[in-house]
Amino acid sequence: MNRIDPWWLVSLLLWLVPFVALLPLGFVWLHQHDAALYWFATIILCGLLGFGVQFWLRRRERAALDLEHTGPDPAWPPSADGAWTQVEELAETLDPADWPLDEEMRLGVLALRTLERVAGHFHPEVETPLLELRVPHALLIIERASRDLRRSITEHVPLSHRLTIGTLARAYRWRGFAERVLSLYRAGHLVLNPVGALLNEALGQLRQRGFAAAREDLYRWLLQEYVRQVGRYAIELYSGRLPLNDAEPVERLTRDSRRDLERAVEIERAPREHLEQEPMRFLVLGRSNAGKSSLINALFGHPRAAVDILPDTTRALTPYRLEHDGLDQALILDSLGAERLSYQTLHDAANVADAILWVSAAHRPDRQSERRTLQALRTALAARIDRRPPPVLVVVTHIDQLRPLREWRPPYDLTDTTCLKAMSIQAAVAALATDLDVPIAHVIPVCLAEGRFYNVEDTLWAALLEQMDRAQRARLLRCQVAQRRQENWTLLRRQLANAGRFLLAWPGRSSRHSAPP
Repeated sequence: MNRIDPWWLVSLLLWLVPFVALLPLGFVWLHQHDAALYWFATIILCGLLGFGVQFWLRRRERAALDLEHTGPDPAWPPSADGAWTQVEELAETLDPADWPLDEEMRLGVLALRTLERVAGHFHPEVETPLLELRVPHALLIIERASRDLRRSITEHVPLSHRLTIGTLARAYRWRGFAERVLSLYRAGHLVLNPVGALLNEALGQLRQRGFAAAREDLYRWLLQEYVRQVGRYAIELYSGRLPLNDAEPVERLTRDSRRDLERAVEIERAPREHLEQEPMRFLVLGRSNAGKSSLINALFGHPRAAVDILPDTTRALTPYRLEHDGLDQALILDSLGAERLSYQTLHDAANVADAILWVSAAHRPDRQSERRTLQALRTALAARIDRRPPPVLVVVTHIDQLRPLREWRPPYDLTDTTCLKAMSIQAAVAALATDLDVPIAHVIPVCLAEGRFYNVEDTLWAALLEQMDRAQRARLLRCQVAQRRQENWTLLRRQLANAGRFLLAWPGRSSRHSAPP
């Protein structure tokens, strides 16, 4: 059916001869009028321009693809960083020629290779890390992947909500017929309009060749995104951080926050409120008499109850409920002087904090013990691979007692080199940043003295809110750890209870118990 009679081809060539003859005749005409060189130069110029436009289009498409780059989840713990690095390494080494899209088995092998890398990272101690997954979590990942795939198809594939699988299968069977019809159309077009058909064929070939490179880039991007998406789900699966219920971890109070909220209500002698969402936890640390309680009063905007003046010295931490614009609900935890806290108490307190305010007095230059304590705390927090360390802000107090002692005319511009007070404050901030090994942007000078209240409501609160994203991630991971711990015990109790009921309802056992004596 597809073969063409040779005599038909001869007749078509006879039709084409007058038109094809125009090409050499045109070149002869150009040569006679000394315009052949201009014609060649025009061809080269147009070719270079076309190449430049194609190069620009390719770079633009690459930039657009890079914007759609799938990245790691910022809420992941540090233990997932290495797994994601391996996923990225695999994605970057992909060659589209090795992974054809029309071979489903090859894509399956690619997904399996991605899973093996992630599983090997989280379970290097076992021989077959791929099997180190829990059945409920594997089912949960399949459920989430199906949900995401459904959402993508619904939002990006036209008429996907109307087409059935049977319609697609029937349309696929008509593909061969459609290709034959297209061949007949091209042959008919060649007979009726030979020049137009040849130009169309040439243009089609050029377009196909011109966009071959862009198509390869797109294919490579698809493969890399495929590996990254599989890698993301694999990290969720093998990291063991997936909760089996749909509730967000921060929507439930942890045991620590419930206890601290009850105690805060007791301290404030306030009526009890039904609170379920996990609050943000700010921990205030520093040496004795550095100004911790004064800072807490300043953050509240008014003095606290008598317990603020005489804090409860029988406990290491005193919780207060704190509300502020941009912060739904928070607990601020006042502490004893850092030198009066044991290392374990200090570590436990920081372990359940989402942000740390370290208070240091500007007029006390002996900071060796502060540096040792803060460094030990920082090392312990960095060693937790299942959590992100909370952000640390250093609050510099007693800046009104810097030289010149009698001067106090805020606000101060710390870049003003003609103001001695501003230079003293700037020197204290720089010294604290160096002594405590923190970025200078995270050192906030404040004054908490009565009648000299300065730099809290604006600068310190702005710095706190700026660190809120990091604090939110620390809170999420802290709540996930608490939720998994609680979930394990809850599921175990439920499974044991259900197993006992099942054994009691066993037919043989029931008949023995119901049989008359």
